[in-house]
Amino acid sequence: MTEELPLAGLRVLDISSFIAAPAAAVALADFGADVIKVEPPGEGDPHRHNYKSPNYPRAPKQVNFPWQLDGRLKRSLALDLKNEQARPVLERLIARADVMIVNFPPPARERLKLRWEDVEPTNPRLVYCSLTGYGETGPDRDRPGFDITAYFGRSGILDAARYEGGPPGLSLPAQGDRATAMTLVAAILLGLRQRDRTGKGCWVGTSLYANGVWANGTSAAGALVGATLPPRLPPDKPRNALTNLYRTKDDRWLQLLMVRDDRLWAPFCQLVGRDDLLADPRFADREERKTRAAELFQELAPLFASKTYAEWEQLLSSTGIPFGVIGRLSDVIDDPQAEHAGIFADTANPEVPRTVNNPIRLGFAKPRLSGLPPDVGQHNEEVLRELAYSEADIAALKRAGALG
Repeated sequence: MTEELPLAGLRVLDISSFIAAPAAAVALADFGADVIKVEPPGEGDPHRHNYKSPNYPRAPKQVNFPWQLDGRLKRSLALDLKNEQARPVLERLIARADVMIVNFPPPARERLKLRWEDVEPTNPRLVYCSLTGYGETGPDRDRPGFDITAYFGRSGILDAARYEGGPPGLSLPAQGDRATAMTLVAAILLGLRQRDRTGKGCWVGTSLYANGVWANGTSAAGALVGATLPPRLPPDKPRNALTNLYRTKDDRWLQLLMVRDDRLWAPFCQLVGRDDLLADPRFADREERKTRAAELFQELAPLFASKTYAEWEQLLSSTGIPFGVIGRLSDVIDDPQAEHAGIFADTANPEVPRTVNNPIRLGFAKPRLSGLPPDVGQHNEEVLRELAYSEADIAALKRAGALG
């Protein structure tokens, strides 16, 4: 491992709220970037308070684990961007920044003069990254977008994933935001590469909508040529009983994925003690097994229900028969494989001693250890002194209400 992280010395302005854009800034901070989070005085980024939401996981005591995840390794500057006295401060920040991340809808950016064309004259070398719900132009450019509406809803993911005749299931908090954050990281690094090549800054960005359709890309590409997905059938009405979900004795769900049943059907039957199925004319070949999938399900469902998932794992794991558990988060946090994959990261915050690591892995560097995330405006004076503001200047900004 190298001593210096790859983004050490990179200055990033995180002028964003909620999750996808701030999460992208976290990934940059993990690898050494100096991230200054510009947020409103008082309550700060609304995401600071999401841990109280009834839609979020409930901890035994009120611990702000989402803010540890998305606020870590940042410095907080509480600056009221609607106050005209704050503009000179913002322009000094922009002048020395390498990257600026924003996610206000276009009308808000126009009012606050935070568009690329507004800030480029201040810093022509700036990589300006914007996130929208639905895109920078078009009839819905001004519509606020969240991951459940833009990423999952409008992209077709929720409709395609529902069982036939049933309502769409809703996504869990911030799932689309976190995937989109990695697109933002990639866009920023491409922008920095462009600046390295040309000496000039640039605009980069993405939308939640675009990322949702990208995630749903196989189905969307099919739709472009007129292809449609067949309705998703529930486990008790499978099209193929050998690529299906089964409930185990301990109320877990096992995903059987025997796509090569031409090779594996006989070994499977022998392994589970059902040699009689090999002689059953209903299941004599692959086509018969698909045609009679509902009947085969009726044979296999009691079989899988007779053992626990752990017993099935021990029985199947060395056979080459593909299978997997529908994991529970309570299992993931203690999964030895998660430890090897670096999925979780230790922190120096005793209230949140572990958090989720970003998914990027480097052979030459590891992310920084995070401490407590910042309070609103915790680094006001520190940041302003770096911008050459005197104590008297800072006091004047506070009196004017520009600084929290």
